Amino acid sequence: MAVLHTVNKSPFERNALESCLRLAKAGSSILLFEDGVVGAMQNTRFSERIAQAMHDFSFYVLGPDIKARGLGGDKIIDGIQVVDYNDFVDLTTAHDTVQSWL
Repeated sequence: MAVLHTVNKSPFERNALESCLRLAKAGSSILLFEDGVVGAMQNTRFSERIAQAMHDFSFYVLGPDIKARGLGGDKIIDGIQVVDYNDFVDLTTAHDTVQSWL
């Protein structure tokens, strides 16, 4: 069963991303959006953990939310795919289940 995990909280404010990484099953997809896009940035205390987790998960980040927060798209961790709103919808329909982490 394919699961899309969505994280919309900054990892600097909540532990939703850490919980997701700890509890999600290998082969799942993880989409970072809203304030969760901060977790996709290079050179943070979370970037190495995300890079290691890419062996088990597919990572996506919502491009418009990166732009809305004034973050540079060139600062995204290598291997995270930037998606738009249409891709977000496609991801939700391509997976059997969507699990939101609050």
